[in-house]
Amino acid sequence: MANIENQKFIALDISGNNYLSWVFDVKLHLSAKKLRYTIDEDNAASNDERATALIFLRHHIDDGLKYEYLTVENPLEMWQNLNDRFEHLKAIVLSKALNDWSQLRFQDFKTVLEYNSTLFKIVS
Repeated sequence: MANIENQKFIALDISGNNYLSWVFDVKLHLSAKKLRYTIDEDNAASNDERATALIFLRHHIDDGLKYEYLTVENPLEMWQNLNDRFEHLKAIVLSKALNDWSQLRFQDFKTVLEYNSTLFKIVS
């Protein structure tokens, strides 16, 4: 990943392992730049705004994904493509969290701090 020092947060991994946190980070940063609407349906973004949002998205994805979506010229289209590719991860993360929650037992931890840490990981 070239130019990692210029990135605001960790780039989207090609496996999608960090997709859920990446989506949150992208929405926050685009909102801060007043470009959030460029990834919404039926937006009236100018070409300059679309280009800025697309550059931002491409700068924060894995190089393999950049090559895969090389011909995409609209941030909304890229957003939807990535969403279609990785949206199923929500179901996987939820089922894992539910399983971890059901397996959580206080007596399995040496300290309350360890228990709380594990508990908050599951909740988040």
